[in-house]
Amino acid sequence: MRQLWRRDLGNSSAVGMAPDPATVAPKGQNRSWVTEAPLVSPDEPIFLMTPAAQTISGLFVWTALLLTCHQIYMHLRYYSSPNEQRHIVRILFIVPIYAFDSWLSLLFFTNEEFYVYFDTVRDCYEAFVIYNFLSLCYEYLGGESAIMSEIRGKPIESSCVYGTCCLWGRTYSIGFLRFCKQATLQFCVVKPLMAVITVILQAFGKYRDGDFNVASGYLYVTIIYNISVSLSLYALFLFYFATRELLVPYSPVLKFFMVKSVIFLSFWQGMLLAILEKCGAIPKIESPDVKVGEGTVAAGYQNFIICIEMFFAAVALRHAFTYKVYMDKRLDSYEHLQQSLKETMNPGDMVQDAIHNFSPAYQQYNQPEHAGAAGGALNGSLTLALTRDNEKTILDDGARPIF
Repeated sequence: MRQLWRRDLGNSSAVGMAPDPATVAPKGQNRSWVTEAPLVSPDEPIFLMTPAAQTISGLFVWTALLLTCHQIYMHLRYYSSPNEQRHIVRILFIVPIYAFDSWLSLLFFTNEEFYVYFDTVRDCYEAFVIYNFLSLCYEYLGGESAIMSEIRGKPIESSCVYGTCCLWGRTYSIGFLRFCKQATLQFCVVKPLMAVITVILQAFGKYRDGDFNVASGYLYVTIIYNISVSLSLYALFLFYFATRELLVPYSPVLKFFMVKSVIFLSFWQGMLLAILEKCGAIPKIESPDVKVGEGTVAAGYQNFIICIEMFFAAVALRHAFTYKVYMDKRLDSYEHLQQSLKETMNPGDMVQDAIHNFSPAYQQYNQPEHAGAAGGALNGSLTLALTRDNEKTILDDGARPIF
């Protein structure tokens, strides 16, 4: 057959006919190892552009919203432990924000700019969730002074699983807890900053999702974001490793798993879709009326998956952060509901915590004094309380470095 092809090609040249361009390989070395993304015509739309995709994602999203909003309402209705429930409600808000934001991105799928703004809001809330989860663990254990009295001076167990193999021979100090707080708080600063930079780069045409070109801002934003979120989650992991025995009464495994899975799944899904895009598996849409790049299509698949996942996250979070342990009929009033919602939405505690933890004078800590009924002992000395007033407690160790 190869000889016949050559004979036909020779005959066409002999009679003065130019060879068919489709049958001749292009000359030169200008070839890319990346498969070119296939084109999709709007006449035959991909699944994300169909009413079925919007309907299916909408059903999962609105079901997740109803489940989570009811849970948030019940926590605010029985707001008997503000120092704990403030952080729980903030964590629960990740489902409405993630789900509704992703669904809106799907509705405006054909506009390449809108999804960046929607996803920016969603991504910024990741940092807030990580910080509030760590703060919730602090509240469970009675504050920094109570935690320090339990773990101070104990050797750090060397474990490759928990990433502490390089800390062999070290002991826990106040610097250890400070590192955990600083590592989570830096993500609360870096992530919104990267979001603002992304919006600016998008406006100047220097940002496109999945574009790893050195001239594009996506590469550098992704690197900075990965370093920041990895450091934050590592600090959260270290804190759990140090206090896992103290947290046993609060069933921390499911709580840690849910917070980490929601954030990690969205991250690794995005990375996988970016790789598939580079391999040419993600199509792009191009026509006189509609033009959607493969990066936007990959982000669309990511948003559709998140819409489905948020339903299961809502169910799991309902069990992980149940409101039933806080039920108190004396607090069941409309005025109390308004006050609890206002207190929950006030981020002043996070701002004060950031100022305190990054302050050079770190020998004093605003440790709330426990008042009211005690809730049991941990290891014979750690007492849980329900209401607190501000009181300064001096920590002996000062501001020693963590390691």
